[in-house]
Amino acid sequence: MMNKLYFGDNLDWLAKFEPASVNMIYLDPPFNSQATYNILYRSPTGKNGGAQYQAFEDSWQWGPAADYAFALVRNSHSPAYGILTALNNFMQKSDLMAYLTMMTARLLEMKRVLKPTGSLFLHCDSSASHYLKIILDQIFHDGEFRNEIIWRRSTGKSLMTRRLPTNHDSILLYSGGSGEWNADEAFAPYDADKLPETIKTKYRYTDDEGRRYRLDNLINPNSNRPNLTYEFLGVTRVWRWTRERMHAAYDAGLIVQRAEGRVPSFKRYLDKQRGMPLDDVWTDIPPINSQAAERLGYPTQKPLPLLERIIRLSTKPGDIVLDPFCGCGTAIEAAQRLERKWIGIDVTVLAIDVVERRLRKMNLKNKLDYEVEGIPRDVDAAHRLFNEDPHDFQLWALTLVDGQPRDGGKKGADKGVDGLIYYQHDAKTIRPAIVSVKGGKNIHADHIRDLIGTVQSQEADIGVFVTLHEPTSAMVKAAREAGSVETFNRFRSRIQIRTIAELLNGQRPDLPPVHDIISAASAARRLSARRSQPTVTPEQIRAQPSFKYPISGGKIQNTQKDLELNDPLLVPQVEKPVRRNARRRA
Repeated sequence: MMNKLYFGDNLDWLAKFEPASVNMIYLDPPFNSQATYNILYRSPTGKNGGAQYQAFEDSWQWGPAADYAFALVRNSHSPAYGILTALNNFMQKSDLMAYLTMMTARLLEMKRVLKPTGSLFLHCDSSASHYLKIILDQIFHDGEFRNEIIWRRSTGKSLMTRRLPTNHDSILLYSGGSGEWNADEAFAPYDADKLPETIKTKYRYTDDEGRRYRLDNLINPNSNRPNLTYEFLGVTRVWRWTRERMHAAYDAGLIVQRAEGRVPSFKRYLDKQRGMPLDDVWTDIPPINSQAAERLGYPTQKPLPLLERIIRLSTKPGDIVLDPFCGCGTAIEAAQRLERKWIGIDVTVLAIDVVERRLRKMNLKNKLDYEVEGIPRDVDAAHRLFNEDPHDFQLWALTLVDGQPRDGGKKGADKGVDGLIYYQHDAKTIRPAIVSVKGGKNIHADHIRDLIGTVQSQEADIGVFVTLHEPTSAMVKAAREAGSVETFNRFRSRIQIRTIAELLNGQRPDLPPVHDIISAASAARRLSARRSQPTVTPEQIRAQPSFKYPISGGKIQNTQKDLELNDPLLVPQVEKPVRRNARRRA
């Protein structure tokens, strides 16, 4: 099977899948938290600039889509319809009811495409997890609920005045029948800094490299083994191993004899053991921090080790993993790294673009290692996308030039700027090129002149005009008359026109090296790390011999008085002027 990436509503795509065709499903859907989640675009200079694309609005309302989903659940004849009807009688057509209805329709389709021995992991939070569980209990059979895994996603530091901080997500695990389960993967590596006392006592020895080990018995419990009875290091016993294996282990430094004539022992290293058995509370996988190499700025992005653990537990190499809300593609990358086949679905065109760029970073190629469906790959498909949704067409066109959407792709007046392309102007400077996208037939030279004016007003050097239709000769002339600009050691056209057909054929704008969304995030992280100064604690300040405050410049004025080390820090000691009337009273 070829790996697949689908653009569109997962309800529509799932209906086209064969029954019992995937081994594992991981979904991290919107949680109905009434929040709006954005892709945070970072310019390579480290500035956000409000560039956030609304990936999805995590608030739901009852409408035609919910009515359609409710009808699908009713016609499925699933016991889940009874639960949904009971909830509807109580909640009526509320936002939460709309969320549960649309999720139920999708969960029914996921159960249909899941193999009888497959597993489903639903990642959710406390806002709707209890409702989703009673719905899943009706979709799956009795006994197919396995675990509610608690993953600590943050460590709350703020003091809550009315409740405790919320620091975890829930991952509901269901699997059918015997279920595919890799028991050998249900262990976490030992953390040398957090070993239980029982493990420290058992593995109390360390070698020259600091590796912990314990001494294990080499004597065979069966005394009637003539072929294993021999002399070794001056001791004759019935050994567990053959003479050849014993000598090989001794030569490898794995057998020690603590004194002449004593029975040798085997060095069993702690780091060679399976690790600590996992339970259903996972605190050893931290969330993605702001400087993490895998951080892409995508909403609700989960750490790669979390998905790798889930996939290892429930699948084997060659199995098919489905993520119907694939977002930035963490589950897809984890499946690829673990040699599983994968299917990803997302309703936002920019999410599909992020996933594709992520795959290219792994040296995977479209049509060779995976296929994409729903995204235009020819001009006719581009026309269909424009006719269906001009805004989605604009966002998709920006991905063809490695652009980032203006103001995160929000609908509304764009002031002539649909997007920005960040490029390397010289060795130290990164500059933006202005992008204007037009999908309609009515294009003319005034659009080029408008772009020239926008480039000037934005103090940019280059403008790129992307059009679905062929430009007129007047447009080409206007672009040519805009002249050229020197950037990255050579002259380039100030205004460049590219048709969708040209871009699909690989004719990109003539720009210096470009920073796409992933490389821009990486550059911003590196710049932020260089700018950030190490935190100085009060104890470190007190340990300094001379001054508690830095003194800059070559001229010293108002030398600071010596202060006791237990005085409050960061409170300047200022001489108060004596008032005149105070002197008179004195």
